[in-house]
Amino acid sequence: VQLQASGGGLVQAGDSLRLSCAASGTLWRNAMGWFRQVPGKEREFVASISWNGGSKSYADTVKGRSTISRDNAANTMYLQLNQPKPEDSGVYYCAARRTGNGSTYRSHYDYWGRGTLVTVSS
Repeated sequence: VQLQASGGGLVQAGDSLRLSCAASGTLWRNAMGWFRQVPGKEREFVASISWNGGSKSYADTVKGRSTISRDNAANTMYLQLNQPKPEDSGVYYCAARRTGNGSTYRSHYDYWGRGTLVTVSS
């Protein structure tokens, strides 16, 4: 399984942002998640989604401003981030688990994609 995140770039604070994560293999049975990292800091949890989209979890920092979703037929996961703030800047990574539900722990994820850089200007 290979994952590829896309959709990053330079956005203005207050604009909306939509990231995509495309999988080369089939992930319709895998829980997935988004993490982000800034230089000098640990990679942190952003959001996760169960294999069927029925269960979602968000970090407090993005709760109420973001929506994680997936289209299993297209092997793609999304992260919509509304009203982004400069502190949302970072490299966003998508990840998938072999088994288990969505998790906030990056060590629980088995597959990682190359990140996409998001820069939010004030």
